[in-house]
Amino acid sequence: MKLTTREVLSVPNILSYIRILLIPVFIYLFFHATDSRDYYVIGLIILLSGLTDALDGWIARTFNQITELGKIVDPIADKLTQTAIVACLLFRYPYMWILFILFILKELFMGINGLILLKRGKKLDGAKWFGKVSTAVFYLAMGILITFPNLDTYLITFLMIVTGIFLSISFLMYIPEFLRLYEKKEDAVR
Repeated sequence: MKLTTREVLSVPNILSYIRILLIPVFIYLFFHATDSRDYYVIGLIILLSGLTDALDGWIARTFNQITELGKIVDPIADKLTQTAIVACLLFRYPYMWILFILFILKELFMGINGLILLKRGKKLDGAKWFGKVSTAVFYLAMGILITFPNLDTYLITFLMIVTGIFLSISFLMYIPEFLRLYEKKEDAVR
């Protein structure tokens, strides 16, 4: 893939780079937060990251700025951000490890199958609606958990369960998507 300056410096790709650059800032601030104001700043960083995630896709589609580089950088920025969020929250909430494992399993499944299909000349054409909904729920719930660390245990548990449900639904709904791609490739070979 030959990269042009226009592709590298497209607005959607710059927004993805910003999301990647926000990750170490988020991690540093998270582990050095001492009062509620610090957590509000961290929550704003997560909100900014989530908004740029939505905005880069909208700009790319609306202004015909979809690039091959963007198809790589955007999901990497998204997954790195989500991994950082869940990994940081592991240190605050004892049962966050369940969400962490579910998230890692889903992303490994997506990544491994994506690579296998890519080697076969196929690929999943972007995130599906259920993946986008799952991501939105993730950002909302995890953003609340980050911004308000002293929530009631029941609300914390509720937010983690809801996030886990949406991650699971997304995971399960991607399975037939990948199976269809595998079958299309096999049909073309026959």
